[in-house]
Amino acid sequence: MTEQVTEERSNRKVREGLVVSVSMEKTAVVAVTERVRHRRYFKTVLQTKKLYVHDEENESRVGDRVRVMETRPLSKKKRWRLIDIVERAR
Repeated sequence: MTEQVTEERSNRKVREGLVVSVSMEKTAVVAVTERVRHRRYFKTVLQTKKLYVHDEENESRVGDRVRVMETRPLSKKKRWRLIDIVERAR
């Protein structure tokens, strides 16, 4: 309940992506794909970024679709935290 309230009130970025790796303790790697327009040729291209996400209970698995929110720096590369799992992997 409190996570939904903070998501609505804050101006932090929220992204949705696919879990690629869960081999670290309390950390998941999430691939976020977004469509951007090429600056010169104006063609729409897919751009994928890997985000390091804090997963406190290690509840995510590879292939899950998850929602993540921007947060303060938690480690050298970790700047996102897991909000919820949208869809489980099959």
